[in-house]
Amino acid sequence: MNLKQLSELLGLSQTTVSRALNGYPEVSEVTRERVLRAVKETGYRPNKAAQRLATGKAGSIGLVMPMAHGHHSDVHFGEFLAGLGEEAVRQDFHFVIMPSDPNDEVAALRRLAISGNVDALFVAYMRAHDPRLVMLKSLAMPFIVHGRSFGSEPDYPYLDVDNEAAFYDAAKLLLQLGHTRFALINGPEHLDFAIRRKNGVAVALSERGLTLAETCVSHSLMTDEQGLIAMEEFLQLPKPPTALLCSSTVLALGAIRALNQAGLKLGEDISLIAHDDELPLLKPENFSVPLTTTRSSLRAAGARIAQRLIGTVKEAGSYPEQELWKAELVVRASTGPAPQ
Repeated sequence: MNLKQLSELLGLSQTTVSRALNGYPEVSEVTRERVLRAVKETGYRPNKAAQRLATGKAGSIGLVMPMAHGHHSDVHFGEFLAGLGEEAVRQDFHFVIMPSDPNDEVAALRRLAISGNVDALFVAYMRAHDPRLVMLKSLAMPFIVHGRSFGSEPDYPYLDVDNEAAFYDAAKLLLQLGHTRFALINGPEHLDFAIRRKNGVAVALSERGLTLAETCVSHSLMTDEQGLIAMEEFLQLPKPPTALLCSSTVLALGAIRALNQAGLKLGEDISLIAHDDELPLLKPENFSVPLTTTRSSLRAAGARIAQRLIGTVKEAGSYPEQELWKAELVVRASTGPAPQ
């Protein structure tokens, strides 16, 4: 079925049907629902090329993906993309992914923006004083940042988790349990979320007159192998930590392997809190000792960013410029009183 046949079936003009499908605000909600119901019943699929000519929109959102030898893929980003993709499919939008050398992201974003193949951009893995922001703000194209850029004026659209507050609350819980020797297994130190999480722990400790020693902080890719290596190093310290915070359940998986190998009991000899991105294959409640976590869904964040971007492109309502989500602290068996 083509657009002409669909419009004849509904007794509407082709222009009205097209505008209903593309979210134009001047089409009434009753008409829009009628058109969408007919689309579902008939299996009609709009011709993307014709749709682009009619609307001037590509029907796509774009991202630049750094690719290079030694540049590792990341399960966390995959979960974020899953949420983004689910919403894009629901709204009949596409992804355009441009691979790029990690040192050429700014230029790659500009090339993607002027290609005519996307209507909006999003970027992730924000860094302190991120150089991509200046270029993005110079474009006449909608964009959203997942995260924030530490040290930069927050004058750009973003969605972020309050990472500092999450790890402040986690550290406060451990302090209330009597712990004074802390360690942090964190993400790469140049990334915004890692900076803020470390700050959250440091602020909570400072309120009790304590400090987070650099020898008790690890920055790395968020893999179980790196969690294992970091925990093994902490256990070699003259006074090993009794309280551990991990920036991911993936890091926690490796850390717990090191603790098991050392014969230490989680929740008794050492307490652990991890950040839970709600990865479907690594649920904190399914660990041998269920993990206390700060919880915020990466998939939900991806879906929300897609909703905001696509809604902006379609001019289908107003959205907040900036969103800061609060992580939920979920207490389970991996945290207990400090050992005597």
